[in-house]
Amino acid sequence: MINNDILRRIRFIFDYPNAKMIKIFAKANHEMTQELLINMLKKESEEGYQPCNDKIMCSFLDGLIIEKRGLKEGAEIPEPASQLNNNLIFKKLRVALEMREDDIISTLDLAEFTMSKSELGALFRKPGHKHFKECGDQVLRNFTTGLSLKHRGK
Repeated sequence: MINNDILRRIRFIFDYPNAKMIKIFAKANHEMTQELLINMLKKESEEGYQPCNDKIMCSFLDGLIIEKRGLKEGAEIPEPASQLNNNLIFKKLRVALEMREDDIISTLDLAEFTMSKSELGALFRKPGHKHFKECGDQVLRNFTTGLSLKHRGK
């Protein structure tokens, strides 16, 4: 999925205003200007659209984890990954929202998307593992749709 789309979806799910989004970036030591944020939230076809690179997206997700769960005592804010994929984005959202397998499956069910525990587990395995499976855009899209229905209703 496109990072900008994920950023827009998360903003919609939790109904975050610009100031809150900027504070979330700040929690991961990333300075975000209001102008850049607004441009990243625009659709690709809109004038002024700015793509959200993997490092910026990772900073936001790390900030969201810190926002939702706090920073463990003695822990340092992680350096943002230079490359993201859907598996890592899904994993960071799961951590931020403190979701277990059953929570994720019920969230996917809200979006009328069925996934077994073993299929879900394969998405969170290390890439070299023999049962690792890449997370497709459809899974991530349905997960964010389910989160939207869970947090905002129909």
